[in-house]
Amino acid sequence: MTDQPPGEPLADLGFARLDIERAERTGDPEVVYGAGKSPAQIVDILTALHEAHPERAVLATRLGDDAIDAVVAAHPAARIDEVARAATLGELPAPAGMVAVVSAGTSDAPVAAEAALTARVYGAGVKRVSDVGVAGLHRVLAARSELTSADCLVVVAGMEGALPSVVGGLSGVPLVAVPTSVGYGASFGGLAALLGMLNSCAPGVTVVNIDNGFGAGVFAARVARNARRPDERETSRANGNAG
Repeated sequence: MTDQPPGEPLADLGFARLDIERAERTGDPEVVYGAGKSPAQIVDILTALHEAHPERAVLATRLGDDAIDAVVAAHPAARIDEVARAATLGELPAPAGMVAVVSAGTSDAPVAAEAALTARVYGAGVKRVSDVGVAGLHRVLAARSELTSADCLVVVAGMEGALPSVVGGLSGVPLVAVPTSVGYGASFGGLAALLGMLNSCAPGVTVVNIDNGFGAGVFAARVARNARRPDERETSRANGNAG
């Protein structure tokens, strides 16, 4: 499939040079961003990444219908998430830690689904808390125990983007906010939500770009994985003190 010599850190497909060593450096393999790529290119990249990482799932995001059809035709075992518009190929890793993906409304579902799938592919357990926007505060208040029991929160909202501030005031769990392009004209395609989240008065709110569920999922999974990892620093410090 590729012209990759043994031990070479890149797989050269002619139209793309894949970063085969990314998993070794960061713990996670490269991901296929499907927007702007042809279905054939998406299939070739996904196949090459699967060949390089047969022990775990690889991910393709932002897929159109034609790309999904091409992936399924080439890899019948691929799992398709129709809401996230994404595909995975290979076995999902055992979950470590828990990410709660919290979304304001049904219109935010595609971005929330992308965040949830990404966090799962990146090795975290995932639970969803959906349709808890600030227009009905009782809904998010009723979900408070689910928020505080997570290792990291992804909070997805459009319109004015107020939900992360509310959630950030209810919990001390690390939180990444995702503005979506949902809203009427003055929301400026998510810019209003982005600025609202960047100006949150709740401390500890971090923000990714508009509709970037993938970036939020990666961040949250890494936080959750490290939260449940044995504290090697304490072990190392104890061993050093013993000497």
